[in-house]
Amino acid sequence: MKYLLLLSFSFLFFQSNAQNSDSSNEPDSIKKTVLATYYNRKFEGRRTTSGAKYRAKKLTAAHRSLPFGTKVTVTNPDNGKSVTVKVNDRGPFVKRLAIDLSESAAKQIGIFHKGVARVKVSYTLE
Repeated sequence: MKYLLLLSFSFLFFQSNAQNSDSSNEPDSIKKTVLATYYNRKFEGRRTTSGAKYRAKKLTAAHRSLPFGTKVTVTNPDNGKSVTVKVNDRGPFVKRLAIDLSESAAKQIGIFHKGVARVKVSYTLE
């Protein structure tokens, strides 16, 4: 009986370790629903916090805390359109807003004429 308990315990132990090691290889993907807006055209050509020039035609974004270079997928739940942007600036500095999109990114997902829209964001921290 002791051997059977020992064998079953060791089997469960090794099985749980195998499951944990598989999940640790994949980085955690974070998904949230937030309010987004987009950069005004007056910022065209100005330097972002990362040092790059803002270009309305590029797929970039501003976020208060994500590291520069983070790729964020932004999806408009109203029409299902999505775009992947690269964080290269800080902002928005209005508490209820979570992300500022470039003009091109806002147009691609259909929020350009809305001003502020609810979007789903997903990203992976490495």
